[in-house]
Amino acid sequence: MSLIRSTMRLLRSIPATCSPGEASNARRLVASESAAASRSINTKRFAVKCRTYGAAGVAFQERVRLGISGERWNSNARRSVQTFRCQSQATEDTNQTTTRLHGRLLEKDYEDIDVELVEKGTVGLIYLDRPKSLNALSDALMYEVVDACQIFDKMEEVGAIVITGRGKAFAAGADIKEMKDKTFQEAQKSRIFSHWNTLTAVRKPIIAAVNGFALGGGCELAMACDIILAGEKALFGQPEVKLGTIPGIGGTQRLIREVGKSRAMEMILTGEAFMNAQEAAQKGLVSRVVPGDNDALVAEAIQVAKSMAALSRPTIAMAKEAVNAAYELGLSEGIKREHSLFCSTFALEDQKEGMSAFVEKRDAQFKHR
Repeated sequence: MSLIRSTMRLLRSIPATCSPGEASNARRLVASESAAASRSINTKRFAVKCRTYGAAGVAFQERVRLGISGERWNSNARRSVQTFRCQSQATEDTNQTTTRLHGRLLEKDYEDIDVELVEKGTVGLIYLDRPKSLNALSDALMYEVVDACQIFDKMEEVGAIVITGRGKAFAAGADIKEMKDKTFQEAQKSRIFSHWNTLTAVRKPIIAAVNGFALGGGCELAMACDIILAGEKALFGQPEVKLGTIPGIGGTQRLIREVGKSRAMEMILTGEAFMNAQEAAQKGLVSRVVPGDNDALVAEAIQVAKSMAALSRPTIAMAKEAVNAAYELGLSEGIKREHSLFCSTFALEDQKEGMSAFVEKRDAQFKHR
């Protein structure tokens, strides 16, 4: 029997309340697995499978992964299995809809992205995973990104999403080979790139962790996110005019709002004049520059996402909607929208809890309703 099957039996054998005997049996089951099987503990399928059991599965997968030493289970791994209990974390796994969504993630066989749940399942992490082509944004890749974001958006326990790229680039642009032979009629009929706009309908915060090149469609994808954190080597640009075309995924509209007309015109009309991380932070295109390597950047993005996930999720969604309304509405209408959403928060239990906790000088315990 494989380690994955054994692990699933372990998770099933330790419900919200479990006896010492049940835990002991499950421990012996896993501890008896072979060294060859133990290597599968780091596979994406195993990680996602664990997460079908909700927060309990996430905690188990993290403990087991950290407990592996060399090729065999060490005493720490066995101790982690022995002491593992679902208990309070298992109470988060009562929503049947969320369980089905976990199952949908498991069934997905994404080719161009890698998807993880981190921070005990509260943060969805998406890696653009075409490093040989500098994560060029093919149609298939973007459909996968949109699909994963929509699933995360529906998961009750997920509070925020992080998108980043593997290798030397966030994304070096759209896939030119894929679209170079398209005709005008084909581009119009297929509404090329229109599905990218679906990202803006995601209610949960999306953070772009930009590591390296974010050019053309890569820059546009980053700008479609709610927050951009840049690595020290991040580089932003819109070089489409050098290919005989123009930005077509929001670049001409969003860039001017972020960096001003003159700088946006220079970047778009020359296809050069790329913007480095430091200038991007000064201009307000990115929130800030994170020192260190790509791992440090992603870790920081996850921490920001985690801090959002700990807050009232309905309130975060309303705040995001209010800020985004500033893109589409004039000041007067925007203030009306803000006021309407502000009043709506008083229908939430979380508003009562948050204000009561402040008055009583204690930490708020949000229930996300």
